[in-house]
Amino acid sequence: MDKRILVTGATGFIGHILCRQLIERGYALTVLSRQKPDSVRAICGRVEVTDDLAKLRAHPGFDAVINLAGEGIADKRWSHVRKQQLRASRIDLTRTLVEVVRTWDNMPEVLVSGSAVGFYGNQGDHLVTEDTEPHDEFTHQLCRDWEQEALKLETDGVRVCLSRTGVVAGRNGGFLQRMILPFKLGLGGKLGSGRQYMPWVHRDDVVSGLLWMLDTPTASGPYNMVSPNPVTNAEFTRTLAQVLHRPAVIPAPAPALKLMLGEMAGLLLTGQKAIPERLKREGFEFRFAELEAALRESVGT
Repeated sequence: MDKRILVTGATGFIGHILCRQLIERGYALTVLSRQKPDSVRAICGRVEVTDDLAKLRAHPGFDAVINLAGEGIADKRWSHVRKQQLRASRIDLTRTLVEVVRTWDNMPEVLVSGSAVGFYGNQGDHLVTEDTEPHDEFTHQLCRDWEQEALKLETDGVRVCLSRTGVVAGRNGGFLQRMILPFKLGLGGKLGSGRQYMPWVHRDDVVSGLLWMLDTPTASGPYNMVSPNPVTNAEFTRTLAQVLHRPAVIPAPAPALKLMLGEMAGLLLTGQKAIPERLKREGFEFRFAELEAALRESVGT
């Protein structure tokens, strides 16, 4: 019998690639989505679709759950309402998910749940591992509360893995798509001082890392899902310009970003020099460890 997996966030930048790889492995997928089933299948492949977790109460159960749902952190300015939306799409949904899972006849073996390196807040130049003390700010509070909801299933004997994901590069979407056009127009440049670290990772490595968490019985707890070679924003923009054969000479001043984006500007002007200490120690291998190769694949050069 095929293993059954429940996936949230299946139609996202990472989720739809993950779903197709799971289907290729022979897994039977059920995905949570408000989109029409035919639209979801066009994105994800051959899946069952449910539009409400409540419909899965008292279900026989799934072998695994992958929870990637969450509205885009940088899609809109962080008003009070927007912050509530960000929390609801992560924390409230995960709380409901855990409540529903606890009604199943059989507990899943593993829950792989999303998080972000924003868990650590602004860390300046300090090297960030999974043991680093976080800086208390909105992104930390958001990720902390999100993770705490997922970890509740540990008391039910479920193995819980947390993917603290960095800035994801890949084709046809994500943050890189927003950056490419200004660079192609010759308007690209560093953000603020450019000295802040950008904990990047290629989408293929994120998908492989999530599958590794799914497959590895000894894996549990938080993992920094980032490249082993962190770079500053200045290094990132310089490399992107080189890959695109365009200049990177027009910086975006910090005051202008703060005026335009408010508190959300902190996402761009601060960062984490994060490394995947646990993934490396436990045997995971990255396909894209170097930024230039990752960007070339992502922009198709």
